Amino acid sequence: MDSTFERKSKGTEETLFGSVNFCGKDEWLTPKAIVDSLGKFDLDPCSPIDRPWATADRHFTILDDGLKKQWSGRVWCNPPYGNKTGTWIKRCKDHGNAIALIFARTETSMFFESIWDDAHAIFFFKGRLKFYHANGREAKSSAGAPSMLVAYGQDNIASLLNSGIAGKTVILK
Repeated sequence: MDSTFERKSKGTEETLFGSVNFCGKDEWLTPKAIVDSLGKFDLDPCSPIDRPWATADRHFTILDDGLKKQWSGRVWCNPPYGNKTGTWIKRCKDHGNAIALIFARTETSMFFESIWDDAHAIFFFKGRLKFYHANGREAKSSAGAPSMLVAYGQDNIASLLNSGIAGKTVILK
């Protein structure tokens, strides 16, 4: 999850990106090896403010509100996980040249509204991912659900197929 609020207590809070559940913090970074294996990205529209590695040439943070900014080029999107994830995925769909990392919630309305008929491919990871803290340290445990990559644009299919990441690609278009 790429949003940038440090927390001292547990609960749910409304943020710019929607409702966020937290247990100490809610900023989780994509493993660098995953982003690197997918090739060069021009933009990360929901990047953390402080990041130990670049995910794209340009970054929008919560201070910029990447949903309101103009997107260009190839986009990497690890959106905040919560009730606004679907908004980010719809934006990836509308942009047409993006790879998004989300939980594999194939039964959700977001999936039926913006993925099944619109994405070009989906990649299901073998096993669960371990995300990273903003300081670059790997989390002690894996994510609470399986993760997947959603590719919009024909060129991004090749990125999934050639990534070398353990898992399976399903081509939809």
